[in-house]
Amino acid sequence: MKVLILGMGAQGNTVAQRLNEEPKVTEIICADYDEKAIGDFVKTLKRARGVKVDGSKFDEIVKVAQGVDLIVNALPVEFGKIVLDAALEVKAHYQDFAAGVGYSKKTDDMLTNWIDGISVQYDVYSKRFAEIGRTAVIGTGAAPGLVCVVARRAVRELDSCDTIYMLVYEGGESKRFLPFWWSPVVALGDMSINGIAYIDGKVVQTPAFGLPVTRKFPEMGGKEVTMIEHAHDEPVYMGLNAEKYFKGAKNIYFKYGGIGVNFARPLYRAGLLSHEKVTIDGQEIVPFDVILAHIPPAPKFKEEIAEILAEGLLTDEGAFVVEAYGMKDGKKVMVDAHISSPGIVECFERSGMTAEMYQTGQCGFLFTKMFIENKYDKPGLISTDMLSDEQVDYYLNEAAKFDITLSVEVKQDE
Repeated sequence: MKVLILGMGAQGNTVAQRLNEEPKVTEIICADYDEKAIGDFVKTLKRARGVKVDGSKFDEIVKVAQGVDLIVNALPVEFGKIVLDAALEVKAHYQDFAAGVGYSKKTDDMLTNWIDGISVQYDVYSKRFAEIGRTAVIGTGAAPGLVCVVARRAVRELDSCDTIYMLVYEGGESKRFLPFWWSPVVALGDMSINGIAYIDGKVVQTPAFGLPVTRKFPEMGGKEVTMIEHAHDEPVYMGLNAEKYFKGAKNIYFKYGGIGVNFARPLYRAGLLSHEKVTIDGQEIVPFDVILAHIPPAPKFKEEIAEILAEGLLTDEGAFVVEAYGMKDGKKVMVDAHISSPGIVECFERSGMTAEMYQTGQCGFLFTKMFIENKYDKPGLISTDMLSDEQVDYYLNEAAKFDITLSVEVKQDE
């Protein structure tokens, strides 16, 4: 199999490293606009070569993608449609860490564009990929991605489902100023807009940093933490698929908390995450751009990560949980599904990566591995909440090989 990876950030790098270990992969093309991001990196991979590509240029992507079997899109969300169309043009399978058709975080009608963009992929693009006998899979990281797989596994325990909570808490903090271990532009972009939830059978906008929930997670020593509404793909995917794949769920929430949220909340309240231009002392600025310019990029090179860890960590904790509420054998129950994965220090010791790179990258790679092993049995386009039970089990079994493990407990719902 010949694979093209577009975007050599933390996610793309990790997928490339894993693909390099796969005997069925003959060539890995690592493409990025930043030549530094690919230069030294590809030298460490025996099956890889690097090429400079502008992800906004359809013709450039098509040219480098000639003859590839799979395109892995690890670019920002706004490049989604271009890369999808390029995959169709060269008749390749397609994998996207997000889902970007028709969606812009800066649009005035964010909710409609988001729903329409994903609906277009389910309807129009699914037919187009089926026509060429290829498969496209969207939302293929940790969240979305792993969390969707876990939600599918959780509802398997129910006869009917009412409510699903996806709860992600990231509490890893370094002594160095580093509010985000992943892309600051994506992180702050998500936090600059309203949240998304599926409530009473409809996908709706929710107040940014609103509707808090508190939990005491055993993986954090029973410490009580708060998570809030967040703009994420999962409630859109799963809401649109609730009847078929989630046993009629009427309410689906993605809640997020941790160091990044604590950093961004006062900025949002002060209007400093606004994308609208303002004039200050005769100078026209965009507050969001000013804040972003002062945020360090997520670390991705081994030497840089080593320096951060040598300086010391303040905390290294987190939780990744799905709660599914519904009926089982005539009783109200809650399915409590917890993912356990290595922390920041352990991830670096075993792979030279941050925990964010490790979890998102390995989870993304496992969706790629499913292409390599022909585990997608139908052409068309799906999101990761649409896997079959057999595909879910395969994925979770493979994840356990990276010490990303799932525990599921069915509890009486009081």
